[in-house]
Amino acid sequence: MFLQATGVALSTRPQAKVDGCGIFRAPETDSFPPPHLARLIPHRSGRTDMRTEHPLDNPIWSALTTRQAHFAETFNQARRFPLDVTSLGGFDEPSRERYESLAALQSAGGPTGLFLTDRTSLPPGWRIVDEAPLLQMVREARQEAVPVTVPVGTPGWIELTEQDVPEMVELAGITKPGPFGKRTRELGTYIGIRRAGKLVAMAGERLRVPGYSEISAVCTHPEQLGQGFAAGLTTALIGMIVSRGEVPFLHVRATNRRALELYRRLGFAGRSLFQYVSACKPGGQTQPAS
Repeated sequence: MFLQATGVALSTRPQAKVDGCGIFRAPETDSFPPPHLARLIPHRSGRTDMRTEHPLDNPIWSALTTRQAHFAETFNQARRFPLDVTSLGGFDEPSRERYESLAALQSAGGPTGLFLTDRTSLPPGWRIVDEAPLLQMVREARQEAVPVTVPVGTPGWIELTEQDVPEMVELAGITKPGPFGKRTRELGTYIGIRRAGKLVAMAGERLRVPGYSEISAVCTHPEQLGQGFAAGLTTALIGMIVSRGEVPFLHVRATNRRALELYRRLGFAGRSLFQYVSACKPGGQTQPAS
């Protein structure tokens, strides 16, 4: 999921409208990486070979081959999560053969969300439903957080269960934090805040790789913005992850400057820049991503 913090507006960058797996054409004014990210990324290899030793260099593949391998749908050289969990998938490195393997996994319909270091690796004929530059941010133990004030009277969080899934899916549909399905909650711990009995904010864990857990689906109902919900939920998840001896990380749309600033204040630092691409095989189904 691409995190949307409480009170943090998503970018108003122009986007082409598409239907299903229609061709997406990014606005000519886009640049990758966005210029304002230079100070946030200490290093970026620029390699197209994704077969690296660090699990965060290719986090989807790392998750599907290690801690979340039990979720994996596999065909030859590609893996993906079940669509009702999330639309994410990947491979160890981009190649025509690996995209063909991924195409075979799309027989059930729906595009696959990929984290690419080189958008041009997409073979001719593949159709892009959505794309966005994503900054990967990590909160190492040595990184100090700037105190974030949560308003007095902010309600406490609760752990979300199977009974909360309909409201979780509804909230994700309103706020658009990224791919979210009926089984996304199975990926990790999800917590939320209720007001007058209604779920108004949530956050949880998605990708899990050796030594790291991703914070994801941070979202707040538009009518409840500006109350510190996202900061409070993210802080709670940081505490849970660190208590297990793991390092928190997340992915955020690189054009969302206010969100980037909030996560920096919470102790996260930019590590890598990906291009999120949700794509269909040639002639693929028009079912949207989960």
